[in-house]
Amino acid sequence: MSKWKDSDYSNIIIGGVEDADLVMTSVEAAEYLKMHVKTVCRLAKERKIPAKKVGSEWRFLKSVLDKWLTQEVA
Repeated sequence: MSKWKDSDYSNIIIGGVEDADLVMTSVEAAEYLKMHVKTVCRLAKERKIPAKKVGSEWRFLKSVLDKWLTQEVA
């Protein structure tokens, strides 16, 4: 009989760090960045914030936003 319980597997993350490649909508990204959604969309359109347009909607990777936030301004 196994010594493991169901709860022993609750913190295992398959594929890497939890939320590392989380894809966010513009609303979710704005909440994460604590910015207005229109500002986030404008910055994405101006290519000042990393994003991809999928159809008519912007998508943001949490890990890429984290890297963007930590970049030093020259």
